[in-house]
Amino acid sequence: MEAYKREFIEFMVESDVLKFGDFTLKSGRKSPFFMNAGAYVTGEQLHRLGVYYAQAINERFGLDFDVVFGPAYKGIPLSVITTCALQELYGKEARYCSNRKEAKDHGDTGILLGAELHDGDRVIMVEDVTTSGKSIEETYPILKAQADVEVVGLMVSLDRMEVGLGGRMCALDEVSERYGFPTAAIVTMDEVIECLDGRAVVLPCGETRVVIDEERKAALAAYYQRYGAQ
Repeated sequence: MEAYKREFIEFMVESDVLKFGDFTLKSGRKSPFFMNAGAYVTGEQLHRLGVYYAQAINERFGLDFDVVFGPAYKGIPLSVITTCALQELYGKEARYCSNRKEAKDHGDTGILLGAELHDGDRVIMVEDVTTSGKSIEETYPILKAQADVEVVGLMVSLDRMEVGLGGRMCALDEVSERYGFPTAAIVTMDEVIECLDGRAVVLPCGETRVVIDEERKAALAAYYQRYGAQ
């Protein structure tokens, strides 16, 4: 596993973004872990997050694109910090763009924030996590309605590796199959479990503790036995 992936996994735990316990997801599933990218709130955290996205995008998709697009709402800051990090790390000048939930009819009018989209633009989409693919279902038509753009990839921070709405494959693969562009994650849950299994990490409270012990590992195994994508 690449060093930046291990760092990113520990960073998620230290930032209280990735938590282990008993959670009820929006889908109604009972999950032994939960990720909330809204917990990245400080300047240092956001800067580091942008760097991790930029590294993963460069590794998976390269730098031949024009726009970083983040679906509203959590994708808005992701698109901004990733665009900044791409310039910082690689000198890559991309434009950022996001959508509004509702079109604005005065001042800076329209459905988009940031850069305008033009025919032929190559677009990288960024999201925090894709559980069902619903946000892509909502925003992909908006993108295509603004200009004849080409989506060259979707990057999320965590691949939950569980079946999506179709019940056959994980949500990321469903998005790729449906829309015809590649998808990737900075890390997968397999990598998270491999990295944290039996290892003590620093929690947000400052306490150092093993977050995936034998009991938690068994709960994760049971969850993926039920919901894991093949």
